[in-house]
Amino acid sequence: MEFLAEKIHAHRWPQESPLWDDSIQLQIDNSLNKNSQKKKIKIDKKIIQIENFKFSNVKKIGISIPFFKDECRMIFEAQFGELFTHIHITVKSENYLEIFNQLISWRNEFFPK
Repeated sequence: MEFLAEKIHAHRWPQESPLWDDSIQLQIDNSLNKNSQKKKIKIDKKIIQIENFKFSNVKKIGISIPFFKDECRMIFEAQFGELFTHIHITVKSENYLEIFNQLISWRNEFFPK
């Protein structure tokens, strides 16, 4: 599954996980957090790729449509190499409902409760 996201926010999580060095934080900020361009999201089974960053060991996936907004959001925990992270993805495109349904189906298939 592939789609574009208008907003990404990635941060270290949990708080007791190893600190990110300044170069990693700068990469994440410049490419994802502070970049206003749409970002390409590619999901392949249990790997989520956002631009050139691959996230593995994905868990605690939340997918929602906020009240009174034409968008969908996905939040999850994952690893980026040896680092732990929490990712927030916001999709505001006109096909956000289709993307929402695809994300729910993907989560149900690869991360059953």
